[in-house]
Amino acid sequence: MNNATSSPDPLTADHQQEVIQLLKQVMEPTLKNDIVSLGMVRNLRIVDDYIYLRLYIGSHQHQLETEIQTVLSPLSWCKKTYIQLCTIPGVRTTIAISSGKGGVGKSTTSVNLAAALQIAGAKVGLLDADVYGPNVPQMLGLGKSEVEVINTPNGQRFLPLLAHGIKVMSVGLLASPDHPLAWRGPVLHKIITQFLNDVDWGELDYLLIDLPPGTGDAQITIVQESPICGVILVTTPQQVAVSDVRRSIHMFRQVGVPVLGIIENMSYFINNDGEQTYIFGSGGGQKLAEELQAPLLGQVPIDPHVCAGGDAGEPLTRAEPNSTVSKVFTQIATALNATFSPSI
Repeated sequence: MNNATSSPDPLTADHQQEVIQLLKQVMEPTLKNDIVSLGMVRNLRIVDDYIYLRLYIGSHQHQLETEIQTVLSPLSWCKKTYIQLCTIPGVRTTIAISSGKGGVGKSTTSVNLAAALQIAGAKVGLLDADVYGPNVPQMLGLGKSEVEVINTPNGQRFLPLLAHGIKVMSVGLLASPDHPLAWRGPVLHKIITQFLNDVDWGELDYLLIDLPPGTGDAQITIVQESPICGVILVTTPQQVAVSDVRRSIHMFRQVGVPVLGIIENMSYFINNDGEQTYIFGSGGGQKLAEELQAPLLGQVPIDPHVCAGGDAGEPLTRAEPNSTVSKVFTQIATALNATFSPSI
């Protein structure tokens, strides 16, 4: 949990610890953990006799605000608790897709997982937040599409595009083709927060956020400014890829965002005889899952049709639903639905 007070006086520090312990009594029923451990409470501050905090929630979790007020009400020294709700209107569950390095198939995973969830009946949005390599539009056949800006009761908003039943927004839709995206510092921060706050998603069961690889400013901004309830980490079997993922884990743990599971991409190759060949080694994803005590959600084989589907703008999960790759993503989608139980 991020706390704005770096060196509070002893009394304030005692009050802050007292508040944190009370907040840990508030449980999020879906993930069966407390709101502090889940990173839903951020920027907790004690100023004089007042409590200030930011609560990051999905559209179905507004009752947590009332529960917080209830558990903090016995504090005799507190005159009032101010809670700033941080949510994406209409979005039930926000999940980040992350990798420690580029080239492991993170965007391909995001696209195919979004397709699998949509096929299962969920209302799905996909935010391509990879500001340096926005490949999602091409993978979904939206390379030359234009984004519309509409007027809403809350001001002007981007209207996401629709591809294969998935609502899509990407910085790649706003940039000129082949133009380098060389944004830095405050400009980058403004772009990211605008994409998080100024898109009219409508009603969604899931919003998947395809993060940039690594652990730089862009990733930290997205994680801190959005109501991400958990992250799925994508790796390959190679030990070097697993080592890079560990660095990402540290960033997520700093803000309390839980790891929902691991997807091992490029796990093996199936030859014409049906035999599995482990080109990049084996066991990396399983080892990481055991280390994190997080489930290994799936092992995605190497299939040339995955690349062909990305180039053609049609995810393999939709184009060839009986393929091994499609079945793996279907199993992952089923596991997510079993956890979050959206009304689909």
